Amino acid sequence: MQPKPSDYSYDLERTLTSVVSLSSRVPSEAFTADTLGTERAGNGVVIGADGLVLTVGYLIMEAESVWLTTHDGRSVPAHVVGFDAATGLGLVQALGTLDLPALKIGRSDTLSIGDKAVVAGAGGRGHSVAVELVARQEFAGYWEYLLDEALFTAPAHPHWGGTALIGPGGDLLGIGSLQLQQGGAGRTQAINMVVPIDLLPPILDELRLQGRTDAPPRPWLGLYATETEDGVVVMGLVDDAPAQAADLRAGDILSAVAGEPVTDLAGFFRQVWALGDAGARVPLSVQRDGTEIALSVMSADRNAYLVRPKLH
Repeated sequence: MQPKPSDYSYDLERTLTSVVSLSSRVPSEAFTADTLGTERAGNGVVIGADGLVLTVGYLIMEAESVWLTTHDGRSVPAHVVGFDAATGLGLVQALGTLDLPALKIGRSDTLSIGDKAVVAGAGGRGHSVAVELVARQEFAGYWEYLLDEALFTAPAHPHWGGTALIGPGGDLLGIGSLQLQQGGAGRTQAINMVVPIDLLPPILDELRLQGRTDAPPRPWLGLYATETEDGVVVMGLVDDAPAQAADLRAGDILSAVAGEPVTDLAGFFRQVWALGDAGARVPLSVQRDGTEIALSVMSADRNAYLVRPKLH
């Protein structure tokens, strides 16, 4: 349902102009070209008077060109400023004048279950959804991604990537990342997973100045995993990444890390990351065709596989 201006204490129409359409082009030889595509489209949110735009990182990862389109149809080129794999957030800088209000960064920890909000896409009210917060909980993504506390909103926005979660006070509380299904027993609804804005302030200056954070890179294995009735199972492998080099295979059940049992996907990621920085050796025990096998994976820095953005 579209939000109604009369339902909000702030100027809804003006606030929504801070959300822009974002399109990017990625070279065909880029590491993520096969999985994420070479042409990507979504949304971004103006957070700086100088044209700094916040978005979800997968839209701009390895991008060689970026374009922003305003609510009134103006297109402005931009360049990638930075990307953070840990949070999934990304920054781009407009290379022309956007002449749009910057959305104030709020506090996502002030939003409670049941609170009303707006998930806004580029284009105004017709591209925005009145939502409520239905959950805030841990989220583990199969691509070696983990948020200790993600935000989940319903109903779902159909074009969720890079949308703005706007709180009751008209400030920015999160960035849209995914669409998921909630529920069971024949009763499910589509919801959006939103990256909470509270993850941005601690890394904002580092991303702006360096294109990445100062935090040591986590060990990356290059596998896709999911939880099943049998345990945490490898779904697939990234070509030429550490897991493939160590002879992990699709269908392997990840039973232990350094001798400690694996109980769930989030726990598996934390166990791997606890072994040190990228480059740490990761001893794994896997179940394969009823047999337990010991493997050793020499982890890597995920960022080393990516085409770096050109810093201007």
